[in-house]
Amino acid sequence: MTGKPRRVVVTSPRTAAARRPRHPLTREIDEQTRLGEVYMRSLVRTQFRLALFVCTLLACLVGGLPLLFLLVPDLRSAHLLGLPLPWVVLAGLIYPAFIAGAWLYVWQAERNERDFADLVERQ
Repeated sequence: MTGKPRRVVVTSPRTAAARRPRHPLTREIDEQTRLGEVYMRSLVRTQFRLALFVCTLLACLVGGLPLLFLLVPDLRSAHLLGLPLPWVVLAGLIYPAFIAGAWLYVWQAERNERDFADLVERQ
């Protein structure tokens, strides 16, 4: 003998036992199992947080304008292209902000859904 311990292979007598088939996660979601509900609730929660974030951002922007005009009185009397600045801001610059907010929401929501689909496919 050379002094090296001999290797011993240990195997289970149940290696030939039938294994439970692994279901894809999409099946769990389609069949509305508890696991599928957890994954869907997670996606819905993520989308809801995104919606709250975008709405809060736009509300602060739009709601902050009267406060801005109140705190900086010179802005109320300023004119841009012959029109009072508050009217220009409220009539012309708010709508692009809403469009940007909508674009941000759709972009992030699609990204969340892609991440969710990647997660589901990996499982």
